[in-house]
Amino acid sequence: MTISAYPRTVYLSAPDMVRLVQRKGLSACIAGVADRIARDFLRWHEFDKSPRMACHSAQGVIELMPIADASQFAFKYVNGHPSNTHRGLPTVMAFGVLADVATGAPRLLSELTITTAIRTAATSALAARHLARADSRRMALIGSGAQSEFQALAFRDLVGITELRLFDVDPAATAKLTANLAGHGLVLRRCASVAEAVRGADIVTTVTADKTYATIVTPDMVAPGMHFNAVGGDCPGKTELHRGVLEAASVFVEFEPQTRIEGDLQQMPADFAVTELWRVLAGLAPGRRTADQVTVFDSVGFALEDHSALTWMGEVAAELGIGAAIELVPWAIDPKDLFSVLRGASSANGATAAVPSRPVAAAWA
Repeated sequence: MTISAYPRTVYLSAPDMVRLVQRKGLSACIAGVADRIARDFLRWHEFDKSPRMACHSAQGVIELMPIADASQFAFKYVNGHPSNTHRGLPTVMAFGVLADVATGAPRLLSELTITTAIRTAATSALAARHLARADSRRMALIGSGAQSEFQALAFRDLVGITELRLFDVDPAATAKLTANLAGHGLVLRRCASVAEAVRGADIVTTVTADKTYATIVTPDMVAPGMHFNAVGGDCPGKTELHRGVLEAASVFVEFEPQTRIEGDLQQMPADFAVTELWRVLAGLAPGRRTADQVTVFDSVGFALEDHSALTWMGEVAAELGIGAAIELVPWAIDPKDLFSVLRGASSANGATAAVPSRPVAAAWA
């Protein structure tokens, strides 16, 4: 067995991802991931897809999101615990893996908390480019949590939003958001209620995390031509839009079987018509048809987007020389003799079975 045959696993830690985003630029990362998602959605039928697997508790949810094409398998581990911030923990924490389909060898182990915020914002903006009015410039941003800045900048860069109307039940969260977005070329207006924020907006983005049926937007707030980007931490028992908003709109989703379980769509009957976004991107279904049409992107996050983000981040990390190789899989001279690893048998390069991590350059060899 040669060293080159051994499955190297590249590890991208949270500090690695911070360095990657800082060196590449956040706007470039959002745009790059959006482009990769769009390209992969056009390969929709090449992927083995399924709804994510979830374990729910009174405190939150822990999920696994698998997907594969002919060459790569990906999965994401992600949680959603709204009360975590009171414990000094993020509401959402995630990591993911890319593996070779042909061998099952894990090739990339990466943080996905930062990456999930980037890919969620990228997907939102990608959808809005096809579903919102082309002249949309004002967006209501309901919820000022961890993903709000990413949404704001994605819509600025990819959709052309210039003004944000902000509301959160926690004034401190809105203060955090306005401080972080200062100097980013956006007009920021703090509002006293959801209704005030939505009034006059072209696009409404909801990014709330409460794990309850908490209606954020009601039918009386809807105006002709609005686009709703419902992003909040969806799961069974969690909605943001009143069902009347859905009834008055054309509704678009990522993967319908999953959205019917945990999106705002869970309120609607099984025969309520929706359109999967990939069909719009492929030109098989219309997006926005008229200026007065109300559109909803009922976004719950789908594994294909994580596959795209992991692949793109892995390629950029290789380009920048970021990451380290780790021995995630035991290395034995005879792959049928796993027990030899415990006996300290010599490896193919003459070292012991406990092979030290390779340097960054070797990680991408």
